[in-house]
Order: sequence, then structure tokens, then C-alpha cells
Amino acid sequence: MRTTCCSTRMRVLFSRTGRRIAAMLTVCLACNQANSQSFGLMRFDEHYEQYRDSTRTFYNGIKYTPLNSRKTVYVTAGGELRWEYVDFRNEDWGRLGLGHNSFLLQRYNLHADLHAGPHFRLFVQVRSAWENGRKNGPRPIDEDKLNIQNLFVDAVILHKPHRTLTARLGKQELNYGSGRLISVQEAPNLRLAFTGAKLMYATPNLAIDGFLMMADSVRTGAFDNKPTRELNFWGVYTKIIIPRFPNIDLYYLGFRRDGSEFEEGREKERRHSLGARIWRHGGGFIYNLESVIQFGTFGAGRIRAWTASADLGYHFRHAWGQPSINLRNDYISGDRQQGDGHLQTFNPLYPKGGYFGFSPQIGPVNLIDIHPYANVHIGKQLLAQADVVMNWRYSLQDGVYRPSGGFNFGGAASRERYIGTAYLASLVYTPNRFASLNCGIQYFRVGAFVKDLVAAPENGVFVNARLTFKF
Repeated sequence: MRTTCCSTRMRVLFSRTGRRIAAMLTVCLACNQANSQSFGLMRFDEHYEQYRDSTRTFYNGIKYTPLNSRKTVYVTAGGELRWEYVDFRNEDWGRLGLGHNSFLLQRYNLHADLHAGPHFRLFVQVRSAWENGRKNGPRPIDEDKLNIQNLFVDAVILHKPHRTLTARLGKQELNYGSGRLISVQEAPNLRLAFTGAKLMYATPNLAIDGFLMMADSVRTGAFDNKPTRELNFWGVYTKIIIPRFPNIDLYYLGFRRDGSEFEEGREKERRHSLGARIWRHGGGFIYNLESVIQFGTFGAGRIRAWTASADLGYHFRHAWGQPSINLRNDYISGDRQQGDGHLQTFNPLYPKGGYFGFSPQIGPVNLIDIHPYANVHIGKQLLAQADVVMNWRYSLQDGVYRPSGGFNFGGAASRERYIGTAYLASLVYTPNRFASLNCGIQYFRVGAFVKDLVAAPENGVFVNARLTFKF
């Protein structure tokens, strides 16, 4: 009976969704698209000063509304609507008996960006995220009915032609590098945000950010999220752009949590991360090499952890479809001796949700993976990608962790290393810069480790369709 009701609700939601999409797309496709700026992952990084003297249309008026006669004070607005249908079979590999699960995720964002001359800015963004139909209820990444996503002020302290120094204060999203340790987590329904202060220095070839942050606690009601009121995330992130040479990221990150859980136990965690990344994107040979060492305390014990990653590929920019082929390999440390009080398990802090595929069942902790993948453009609007991700435990004394880095279940009782292999295929259709449709399928074949610990192991199947509209 409940399944029938959920299916009926989904059909109603999809019907309403279709009408909303049609109306919004009609408006935007009728807009003047003389400027083809694409929308950014971080909406506050977009700039619309070029609309200052543009032809006044409905869309241009949304993106640039002057508030004084000299047009030095202006506001820009935008938003996002996202709907995702998910069909999951054996998400837990049969361990908890979840079986077949299908549900609908919805996400809505609206933002306004006020600029008062070149030295002051106020950015505000509200978000609403909903889950419908998941038989065991929403996960922590699924639902937050209405809350503030970003609310900060920028004060430009130094404004030279090739140098700026900006202070940012308030609630804000963070995203750095490849998203290995600091990601906004775009793939899940709820994006991450912090409350704190950031100082940003930038030149054409150098960017240095320093920040002090409090993580936000997420509740599912309306305007009920609150910061922890404890400094629990701080650091310095530097990006160096070297023309015709590899680009370099260098960073230090500090992290604290009073109740961190690993197979070793649950204790107060104080962790420091030192990392370096060398990378190159574009045509020809492309690569992303990153390494991190971690140290600190876990209760009365010490932390010594590390990770190293190599992602190597080639982009055939002048061939049909501009295909690229890549091979990725990660080594991520796990605990060497369960029960000794010390910890060698790597903590990915705030990792990118889809770091090992668009719907990973394994997180970047205690892991060795080999990940070949390739993509090709089929025409100008369709991108196809295929992946194979093979996963092993790094340490036999440690277990398996979730994509967020949270502890899933222990593994010290098993001597098996091979977790399983995921096979993925996806298509991204982008008819214009306002809309995109992403469809994917994933098959996870369980390995000897899962078969050893799960009484009735099952292979996993994941199918999703995600429609996104931005303006």
C-alpha cells in the first residue's frame, strides 16, 4: 500500500515538475543570449558587470539591476531547480536488507548578489531540499526544507589592477582543488556550508586563501540550522599558476571533532593535514597528482595517516568527439592495529561526494583503487562517460567507510582485501547553458571481503536521472 502511495506522489510531482520546467525554459530560451557565460559551481563566483550597458531584456534585468544613476550599485539574482529520480537495489550489499529503493530528490536555490561600488558586496542564497519515497526515510544528505545556504559580506581591502585582497565574513561554501578534502559536495542533494571568516589574496598567477570556520549542524526544518559555535576547521590554501608548466596547489588544514568514529573507536579528534597537488588540464597530456600527510591526536593516541593519488590521461582535443582516456590510482591509509589506541586511518574531512563515480558506495578511507575511465562528446550537446572502479582495503585491520568518510562497518574480523568492482556509464545532455539532463547506471559486483562478512551478499544496481535548470 505504501509503495503505491509513493508511486502516486512521484507521478504527481513529476507532472508538476514538467510544467515548471516548460515554463522556465520558455522564458530563458526567449532571452537574449548575446553573452554566453556559463554558470559556475559556486554561484558567487559569477560576474555580470558586462550587462551594465546591454540591451534591457527581462533576463538581463534579472542579472543586472542598477540601483543608482551611475550604476555603481547594482544587484544580480539567479537560482537553480534540480530534480533527481533514484532507483537503488542493494545499496547495502544485502547487509541491512534494504532491497529495492526508489525515490525522488528535489533541490531549489535562489540567490541575490548586491554590489556597492568596487569595495563592498553582500551575497545571500536560500535553499530548499526535499526527499520523497525513500522507504527508510531521508539520509542526512537528502532533506533540509528551507534554510540559508550562503550569507556573507565581502570587503575589498586592496583593489589594484593585478592584485586584490578581500575579507569575507559569514556563512559560505568552500571548494578547493580536486575536492579531495574540501568540497561543496555538489552531487548529494544538500551542499555543505560553513560559518566563519576568510581572507583572500589574488594575482593573475597566485591565489592564497586563509580561513577560520565553524561547521553547520543541519536540521530538516525551516531556518533551524545553526553553527557549532566552535572553531573546528581552519587552514591556508595556495594555488600557483605557472604558464607552460604544471600548476601547483599547496595547503595546510586543521580539523577538530569531539566525537569522531573509526573502527579503532570513538574519540576526540585533532588532526592536521599538509598537502600538495600538481595538475594540468586542457588538450594533450593531462594529470592530477596529489599527496597528503596527516598527524594529530585521537583521544590519548596519536594520528599518523596519509594518501597519494595519481590521475593520468590524454585529451584528444582535435579528434572527433574530443575524447579523453584516464587511469587513476589511489592509496589511502587505514589503521595498522585495531585496538592499540593509535590511529593510521586517513580522514578525508569534507570530500567530494562523487570522487569514485557518480554514486560511490565506498568512501576515500582505508582504500586502494584502480579507476580507468573515458569520455567522448557525441555532437555538441551530449557527453558520454564510462568508468570501472576496482576497490581493495588498504589495511586488513580496518573496515569500510561511507562516501562522506563516516564509518560504515568493521573489517578486522576478515582477512579478505577485495571489496568489489563498480561498472558505470553516464550520459549528460546539455541543450543550452540553462538546462542539463544527467542519466547514469552503476553495477557493483561484490568481492571476497563483502562475501566474507555479509550473510547473504547481493550485488548493487544504481540508476538515476537528474534534471537541472539554472538561471
